[in-house]
Amino acid sequence: MSGITADRSRGTARSASNVLAAETIDELVSGLVPASGGRVEILAPFTGETLHLLPHNTAAEVERAAATARSAQRAWARTSPAHRRRVLLRAHDLLLARRELVLDAIQLETGKSRSQAFEELFNAAAATRYAAIAAPRVLASRRRRAGIPLVMQTRVSHRPKGLVGVVTPWNYPPSLTAMDIAPALAAGNAVLQKADDQGALSILATRGAFIDAGLPAELWAVVTGPGPEVGSALVAASDVVAFTGSTATGITVATQAAATLTPVSLELGGKNPVIVLDDVDVERVAVSVAHACFAAAGQLCVSAERVLVHRGIADRFIPALAEAVASVRLGSAFDYSVDVGSLTSAAQLERVRAHVDDAVARGAAVLAGGRPRPDLGPYFYEPTLLTGVTDQMACARDETFGPVASIVIVEDDDAAIATANDTRFGLNASVFSGSVRRARRLAERLQAGTININEGYRATFSAVAAPSGGVKLSGLGRRNGPDGILRYTDTVQIARATGIIRLPRTGAEHARLAGVMLLGLRALRTIRRG
Repeated sequence: MSGITADRSRGTARSASNVLAAETIDELVSGLVPASGGRVEILAPFTGETLHLLPHNTAAEVERAAATARSAQRAWARTSPAHRRRVLLRAHDLLLARRELVLDAIQLETGKSRSQAFEELFNAAAATRYAAIAAPRVLASRRRRAGIPLVMQTRVSHRPKGLVGVVTPWNYPPSLTAMDIAPALAAGNAVLQKADDQGALSILATRGAFIDAGLPAELWAVVTGPGPEVGSALVAASDVVAFTGSTATGITVATQAAATLTPVSLELGGKNPVIVLDDVDVERVAVSVAHACFAAAGQLCVSAERVLVHRGIADRFIPALAEAVASVRLGSAFDYSVDVGSLTSAAQLERVRAHVDDAVARGAAVLAGGRPRPDLGPYFYEPTLLTGVTDQMACARDETFGPVASIVIVEDDDAAIATANDTRFGLNASVFSGSVRRARRLAERLQAGTININEGYRATFSAVAAPSGGVKLSGLGRRNGPDGILRYTDTVQIARATGIIRLPRTGAEHARLAGVMLLGLRALRTIRRG
């Protein structure tokens, strides 16, 4: 894998047809678990042309890969935290050293702009580094206050679960891979990952950096194939499952896992609000809100789809936002000359068109965008701003997961909170205000797992040392931070009696010691107050 590089032929314009050589793609695909389930055609979103043929695994191959990974895990768990730290830090360095390869793979598979691909690579590297450095501290055995101090002693330790099943979607493959898998490896686990077909190359490029950094190849198995067959086999084989995807599929995963009490963490859908208060710098915030809504063509779990604008500035802010949206540069360049790339698939394009067409047919107005751009590529769609959206429209309540945002005018702060929370989802939210204190007051009332102030999503998304995840139908559990490491462990308490005094065994002994024990509890209460 160490010989893989991106194609840099001099004098050749870089396009979807020549960015990665066929030999490079073949070498990446060789990192998959050997597959016999047939091959599927993967298309490049920028052109709609065939990118490569991806092998699919069978359920039996998933089961064999799980057994192999479990065997490798036993030796990995016995390595020292310092050794695992060194491997992950080398992987971090290799990810950055191979950034052009990873960026090219991301763009080829997802249709992202170069800037959004770089944001993803940066996040993947940061998550890997955090897991490497934080895990030894987070997982260290610690003494805890015993039930009866001096008489008893208690320690808490953390043991790896064993085999971690990870299901990674197509929209942010390396980033979500690193955030879910680096902590699992740091905690001493093996990994069985199902890569989405449209993200397999960039996932395998990411895995290659870890393998070349010294991670045993058998410890991290990557499989592909249909969810009902391959995904179900993965859940059945795993000791804990980390899933990112739609709410409907997440519920299916959780239901299957519940039958065997397999723990799950789920990051699911959202209908994320951004609140714009009446004390903002209108021009500046309009640009920030446009980015919050349309980065990665809106195909980011934490993208904003609802813009809640205070009535006091609506007449100034809405035209400024429409202008900012209209000025977004669309294109398929493999450099930084464009802002937003393509939707990833025909299915994504169809969903976006259906939501916009339904809204317009029911009376919504298009303030910016609102049409596909086949002149740029088969799946391009303009960043679209709607007003007059009502609850009867599909885009009002359901996640579009594309470049569509609706504007809602709210009367005051209370109305903004009520509208923002009026959804079955609770993944991400943001508040823009000239007063941080005012924004914090509103943030405390928002029903979301991550909340940004004066930023759309990057403040929380980049904070790999802090937990992130959803509430309501947006998920269970947390990735990142100490929580993201501990979710892959069993926490064990080991306590002992010191023998300083003999603990009571009989009723008579309890009677004699009851008074002493009550005095001890009162003393502890006094200490805690102090």
